[in-house]
Amino acid sequence: MRHRFLKPVLLTAAAVLALSACATATPYGPAGVNSRFGYSEQRVDADRYRVSFSGNSVTSRDQVEMALLLRAAEVTTENGYDWFATVNRATDRDVRLQATPDPFYFDRYSPFWGPSWRYYRRGYWSPWGSSFGRDPFGADLDVREIDRFEASAEVVMGRGAKPADDPNAFNAREVISNIGPRVTRPM
Repeated sequence: MRHRFLKPVLLTAAAVLALSACATATPYGPAGVNSRFGYSEQRVDADRYRVSFSGNSVTSRDQVEMALLLRAAEVTTENGYDWFATVNRATDRDVRLQATPDPFYFDRYSPFWGPSWRYYRRGYWSPWGSSFGRDPFGADLDVREIDRFEASAEVVMGRGAKPADDPNAFNAREVISNIGPRVTRPM
């Protein structure tokens, strides 16, 4: 009896540990054929690009927005410009709910003991609401909310000193030196 109980618990614990080891934030790099997560850019005009960064469900909103600014700064310096200004900057949040059965919930028809929901009807005890004796409220589910963020912006680039009166203008080299070390890199 002890082995019948121990085996599913150990298998569940091993699965949880294996899955948690795989859960890492999107590393800073290009989105491509193997992954839809990462950065991408498209030239719109001689001094204008559309830049975006898409993170997985473990990547925070801050990380996604920092990676977007870092990529915009890199594109700016790669094209020989000194500063960039973001136009139409947006961060989208994709939310979905995932429900999984609780691995530690057992009903009376599982090989282990679990809750038994019964009531007294017409002089005898019978299963709650059905002849099968299942939990009347359904299986116990763990529900978690999964957020995924994607940031995008149009970037206008310029040479010389950045415009002092534009709050959306950034010095590209300063962005690279300040944000670069804080962005998650591939291992």
